[in-house]
Amino acid sequence: MNPATSALLLSSLATGTIITASSFHWFMAWIGLEMNTLAIVPIMSKQHHPRATEAATKYFLTQAAASALILFSSMINAWQTGTWDITQPTNPTSSILFTMALAMKLGLAPAHFWLPEVLQGTTMPTALIISTWQKLAPMSLIFLTANNLSSTTMMLTGFLSTCVGGWGGLNQTQTRKLMAYSSIAHFGWMMTISPLLTNIMLLNLMMYTLMTTSMFMTLILTKSKTLRNMTTAWTLSPTLTSTTLLTLLSLGGLPPLSGFMPKWLILNELMNQNLILMSTAMAMSTLLSLFFYLRLTYITALTLAPNTPNTAYKWRFTPAPPTIMTATIPMTLLTLPMTPIIIQ
Repeated sequence: MNPATSALLLSSLATGTIITASSFHWFMAWIGLEMNTLAIVPIMSKQHHPRATEAATKYFLTQAAASALILFSSMINAWQTGTWDITQPTNPTSSILFTMALAMKLGLAPAHFWLPEVLQGTTMPTALIISTWQKLAPMSLIFLTANNLSSTTMMLTGFLSTCVGGWGGLNQTQTRKLMAYSSIAHFGWMMTISPLLTNIMLLNLMMYTLMTTSMFMTLILTKSKTLRNMTTAWTLSPTLTSTTLLTLLSLGGLPPLSGFMPKWLILNELMNQNLILMSTAMAMSTLLSLFFYLRLTYITALTLAPNTPNTAYKWRFTPAPPTIMTATIPMTLLTLPMTPIIIQ
């Protein structure tokens, strides 16, 4: 793609997110979401491949339906209350419709079916953008309206997403689909805590972005699209293999790594709110996600590839790690001791 075109599309992507996050009028928030969608579709379909076209079409239709639902719910709210203020969705019907529209935009259960297929049909850098940056605008709307949304709907959606994210990833061999189900599970945790404490939700979003960026950068560097590709990652960089192991364990939420921090704080708050059954079920559903993280860890760092691999000889190529990895990987692994400072 032409560099000028890429710069225009990426700047439009950033502008749409900023407009949505800084708006207090429903119509302006909708415009920002539409800018986001229209900017990412050409980036997804630039490969001129049937899978890329299919992924772009699925993404566009899903996001357009969710945006239309957001506009519909805001019109119902404006009709009933006479105001377009984004922080006051007081109408119950409007509140539930808006919650489900945001769940569809984020790829949460039961509207999650599009996310694994879309990520599988795009390139790794585009999948990284969809998994991280594209989630910021809907999450900013949840942050602004969390006190007035349907807490029952949000918690039910979050719980379903944690279960689906665990079950769905068990049978996958494609790394992009694994990251898609990982995204569904992590955003399920965020959706569950958002009616109770939005600052923990933002902390979870920050940690998810760091961990996912680190993992996608590793997959891009090692050119690993399937689990079999991960078996020869050690030939490219033994150090990177070790950090990949720790990054995957951090994604699974194991102490003393940073990924344990948001799950710990969320479970603590759910117990304080006397939601013991839900917190127990969510902790158990995390074991499902942890299983496929551990499987990927075992394949990557704890086994040796065959002497006659079917893949390209990766050790003939000198890797050039992106500079951003020097910041994201340490923060992915070593933030847990700073928990008291961060949550104040």
